[in-house]
Amino acid sequence: MIDKNIEMHIPIDVKIILECLENNGYESYIVGGSVRDCKIGKALPKDYDITTNALPEDIIRIFDKTVPTGIEHGTVTVMINGDGYEVTTYRIDGEYLDNRRPEGVTFVLNLKEDLARRDFTINALAFNEQHGLIDYFGGRLDLENKIIRAVGEANKRFQEDALRMLRAIRFAASLDFHIEEKTLEAIKANSNLILNVSNERIRDELCKMMVSNNSTKALRGLEETKLLEFILPELQKAVGFNQKNPHHDKDVFEHILAVVENSPQSLNIRMAALLHDIAKPNCFTIDKRGIGHFYGHDKKSFIMCQQILRRLKFDNQSISKISILVKEHMNVLTKPSDASVKRLINRVGVDLVRDLFALQRADALGSKSSEIRLGEISRVEERAMAILESKVPLSVSDLAVNGGDLMSEFSIKSGKEIGEMLKFLLDKTLENPELNSKEKLLAIIQHEYKK
Repeated sequence: MIDKNIEMHIPIDVKIILECLENNGYESYIVGGSVRDCKIGKALPKDYDITTNALPEDIIRIFDKTVPTGIEHGTVTVMINGDGYEVTTYRIDGEYLDNRRPEGVTFVLNLKEDLARRDFTINALAFNEQHGLIDYFGGRLDLENKIIRAVGEANKRFQEDALRMLRAIRFAASLDFHIEEKTLEAIKANSNLILNVSNERIRDELCKMMVSNNSTKALRGLEETKLLEFILPELQKAVGFNQKNPHHDKDVFEHILAVVENSPQSLNIRMAALLHDIAKPNCFTIDKRGIGHFYGHDKKSFIMCQQILRRLKFDNQSISKISILVKEHMNVLTKPSDASVKRLINRVGVDLVRDLFALQRADALGSKSSEIRLGEISRVEERAMAILESKVPLSVSDLAVNGGDLMSEFSIKSGKEIGEMLKFLLDKTLENPELNSKEKLLAIIQHEYKK
């Protein structure tokens, strides 16, 4: 279907590319997500993908500055005013042998053939100002009816690239659409193929789900389609796990979903929320009264969290921050002293402590009778903010002495003992900030540490 009555905002640089291709005798269209997002009235897209019947060598010849970013698949990045725009030749994909990528591509002259290889009807829309909206597969109607539907045969689309199953879940969640029945059944039938997709690609889709407006819908979609047991088997164990505890009115999985939903849209906090109770099924014990307990689940969840994040190829900094939040999520101080709050800040880190309070608050909201715990969290947070504003020493780097001072004063070589001394001094200054002077700290080492 061609609709010439559709208007779409096109940035000046994108117009330049389209017009340049057309002036040289080629077809060119904006395609995919930017057309979809404009059609449903989302904020102006950041990325505009362009498709054309010009061959890669034609694109390179026509434009002054290009980068052959994916030339083997027909993609050339055209640079306009310092920004790059991907321009891809109409193509059909070769045979998929690994459920991840085609063995090769064949360039074609027909736009419909190019759109037919795309994943979902809502992503198989094309637009230019001359012809308007091009819709061969019912994508416009599916947008209006809020439907995620595979282009053509759903089984074939997912067997070509198994990551499309995760994309279906993500789009359904982020757009608040529902997955068409045959497409949904095809995901269930092919869910095991996700094992053929790299952990990096899975991680990227999962991260997008977790920061979306409807991350819990995505997680439910993963569980319903059996994808969860392949990408996060540890979380699958939480589904339906009865906590048998008066503080909880939900099973472990439903509690985790509630914590995720109550967390701010920060990837670190959302991932910590997802994994904060991941070890509970492994820690479950039940007492003589029939009450369930999960002793040490925070520490074991910390270990499992690191293992999962490494498996999904998260970067080291993210692994460190997320796992610290998981490890500390149970440390809500009921009677916070300045020293105990300072130690909490020291363990978590100044840049992460606010995230911890956000996670703890979400955890409380996901539990039964949360009012008391919410009050405790607020008191600790208020005390922590006052301490941070006071600029008192909170870490070894804040001390008035350093390792060099200790080595020089006490004729000690660099090694483990220096670190132990600095930790000893930090503990003293957390109790009494007035001790943080070089003279006093060296005296403490002389008279107390060396007893």
